[in-house]
Amino acid sequence: MNLNWVMPAEGMESSMRARVVGIIAAIGMLALVTGCGGSATTSATPSTPTSGGTVRLLTHDSFVISESLLADFTQQTGMTIEVITAGDAGTMVAGAVLAAGAPTADVLFGVDNTLVSRAIDAGVFAPYTAPQLGDVLPELSADTADGTVTPIDYGDVCINIDDAELAARGITAPTTLDDLITPEYRDLLVVEDPGTSSPGLAFLLSTIARYGDGWQDYWAALANNGVQVAASWTDAYMGDFSGGGGGDRPLVVSYATSPPAEIVYAADPKPTSPSTSVMTDGCYRQVEYAGVLAGAVNPEAAKAVVDWLLSAPVQADVPLSMFVFPARTGTPLPQVFTDFAATVEQPLQLPATDVAAGLTGWLSDWGTVMGR
Repeated sequence: MNLNWVMPAEGMESSMRARVVGIIAAIGMLALVTGCGGSATTSATPSTPTSGGTVRLLTHDSFVISESLLADFTQQTGMTIEVITAGDAGTMVAGAVLAAGAPTADVLFGVDNTLVSRAIDAGVFAPYTAPQLGDVLPELSADTADGTVTPIDYGDVCINIDDAELAARGITAPTTLDDLITPEYRDLLVVEDPGTSSPGLAFLLSTIARYGDGWQDYWAALANNGVQVAASWTDAYMGDFSGGGGGDRPLVVSYATSPPAEIVYAADPKPTSPSTSVMTDGCYRQVEYAGVLAGAVNPEAAKAVVDWLLSAPVQADVPLSMFVFPARTGTPLPQVFTDFAATVEQPLQLPATDVAAGLTGWLSDWGTVMGR
């Protein structure tokens, strides 16, 4: 892999999500106020924003969208989208909770399936069902509170493989999570700390989803098999992973979209195929949502932004802007995605309510098992 894509890849990690820094603080803050919120009802009334003025979009600092699409929204509605970034996703949601009912913006994008149930219960969102919600992939609709929030994109965190390095060592690529704790793969895997890294957290959740009460035993087995823990995706992929830099570990926790990113961000002349592949067993699915903020000054315009984020042109822009998959069915993918992004048929996922309730304890238990 060409190291010229180091900086874009760092952005890819945060856009795939900057979810962890501040996430524990966010959960604690959410817990203080969840009793104040009730169950939301929904409305399918199409949005009719007043022409002219500004609609404020609150998002994490990894939000990327083509400028031409922002200009198109203004041309179609007369409204200008003011993008307000609020740090990583955990910090953003914590701030939205503190401001629930009197927000500093009109619409929020970027709350994911780690925090969405707590945010809904805390009264962050006003009820609004996007008219195009029926166009969303059905499997992404589990945590929307009957349409209160709208899925916009998703991504899968998976084990990535340096195929050439494994072949040079005469080792067959692993195909399951169970393989990773066998002697054949001793000292070959690097993972990220789930307390400081989004993919690291997703991998922890994947093992909890797969092994249930036995997840701590699985991590003890990983530790005994020489797993290495890095602080961040960049440290793991660009430092320890043999397929991303000068490391000696041919297995790493990364994304189903890392192989196409390897092509897109490579220096010219670009390779015709990536040097890495993806193990599709044990992948954890992350979903991002948008919703109208309760108490928004411009709620009709906020509804229009939710609809716009789910519109065909924006959804088609999502893959190469944020290296995630669009939530809308039938959205064409760029060829580099269709050629090289892994298709995960059976991703692992935990209910958002379970994650919100268990995350603090899980991270503590993980630290104990790993001696950190």
